[in-house]
Amino acid sequence: MKKKIVSALLCVAMAASLVVGCGSKSGSDSGSSKGGDKLVYWAMWSEDEPQAKVIKEAISKYEKDTGVKVDVQFKGRTGQREGLEPALSAKQQIDLFDEDVNRVNGSWGKYLLDLEDMAKDYESEHGNETLFKIARNAYGQTHDGDDALHSIPYQPSIFGFFYNKTLFTKAGIESVPTTWEELDAACAKLKEAGITPITADDAYLTSFIGYHFARYIGQDGVKSLVTGEEYNGESVTWDDEKVKAAAESFADFAKKGYFSKNIATNKYPAGQNQEFAPGDAAIVICGSWLPNEAKDSVADDLEWGYFNYPSVPDGKDDNTANNIANQVLAINKDSKMADKAFQLIEYITTGEYDKKMTEDALCIPTDKANSDAWPTELSGVKEAFDATTTFYDWAAGVESNNDITPVLQENTQKLASGKLDAAGFIKAMKEAAGK
Repeated sequence: MKKKIVSALLCVAMAASLVVGCGSKSGSDSGSSKGGDKLVYWAMWSEDEPQAKVIKEAISKYEKDTGVKVDVQFKGRTGQREGLEPALSAKQQIDLFDEDVNRVNGSWGKYLLDLEDMAKDYESEHGNETLFKIARNAYGQTHDGDDALHSIPYQPSIFGFFYNKTLFTKAGIESVPTTWEELDAACAKLKEAGITPITADDAYLTSFIGYHFARYIGQDGVKSLVTGEEYNGESVTWDDEKVKAAAESFADFAKKGYFSKNIATNKYPAGQNQEFAPGDAAIVICGSWLPNEAKDSVADDLEWGYFNYPSVPDGKDDNTANNIANQVLAINKDSKMADKAFQLIEYITTGEYDKKMTEDALCIPTDKANSDAWPTELSGVKEAFDATTTFYDWAAGVESNNDITPVLQENTQKLASGKLDAAGFIKAMKEAAGK
């Protein structure tokens, strides 16, 4: 799965004014470069991705301005996830690395330098309040409530429904759905106009059903449902009436023919690139990295639109609860060049290169100084992004139990394709959970 969570940050007139804080907790340096130092940066991107190309440009400028050499190694998602922790554990020199916020702050949290003091001025000048809140919370959730800053956000994203405004207009849909009933009515008009209402890829089906459950029972309820344990005071089972209602409303869309006939067989990125982008399907569930990923397949008349997952009747959460995430850059607590590593973070995540990232990778800006630099393709996302008040984890927590996630994905495919009704879906999930 390409969970990108693809988004960024950086500064224009940085050469003369990059001054970093001096309060790093360990492994920092305070002297200026003598031209013989080398930073080692492990990056999550593949070298041919637009994000990597912008990062290389930022590094080139950084090297020219500071005299510090950077050994950047583009590992790709798989290489980073499989190789970084063993390398860190073996004390290999890695000064700086990145990945998604939950993986960096959670799985790799013990390797991170506390940046609270070092980043104080940076956060004040460039930091998006929402993204920094998420970064602190993601660390605190897995480190006994310690919500100190240990990573710097970039490449922010939001997950929800992208839609084709051209097809909505063709079907006579005049407003964006905010409730499940409104989405039902919109899908009925699309179907009547001969347009496939909704498609999805296998990679995002657990997110699809996770969001759906979370609207009814909240994220803590979702986590309790899949783990079988109480979570923050919430205890929910597969026999819960709201869980049944969620499965029934999802199955109802399948029965009405609102989901693509290919939804059970779409292998990422078939749904987004072969159905939504060319204009065969009107709606796709995905993250805000979609315009970048699908840009080679987009129909000439596709006008991008977006809406958050709709509210449901008597639900616990409404459409202001969403998964907003980002990649983050972190400094190895054992780095001997922490100040220089943070200086490179500033180059990559603010001003000039943050703005270039939005242009080349079609992503959300991170530097608050670039708040007006949203790509045209994501202009409809901004209002929904800003309206978010409750922050979900990835898939609204439905992937919290690795033992049943594959079964959940399989049975969501069957539910969406009409091969299982709501009762059959609940029965299959109870069996998978051993209940």
